[in-house]
Amino acid sequence: MIDKKFYRRILIAVNDQNTFPLIQEYVDERIEVLRGQLENSNDIERIKTIQGSIQELRRFKTLRDEVIKGAE
Repeated sequence: MIDKKFYRRILIAVNDQNTFPLIQEYVDERIEVLRGQLENSNDIERIKTIQGSIQELRRFKTLRDEVIKGAE
């Protein structure tokens, strides 16, 4: 489990109005690249790996909320 001190340290990054939207944009672009790979893949193991990557990237969409809650 991530401790409160760590969440408080990264609050700066998720609250930065210049940086965090860029991170979100990167996540969106990366998901689109992976979706393209997913559409073209026939290997079930590769498909599972790509799906896991997309799932993890989607966690960044809620990172700010997670960090704020963890820092409380």
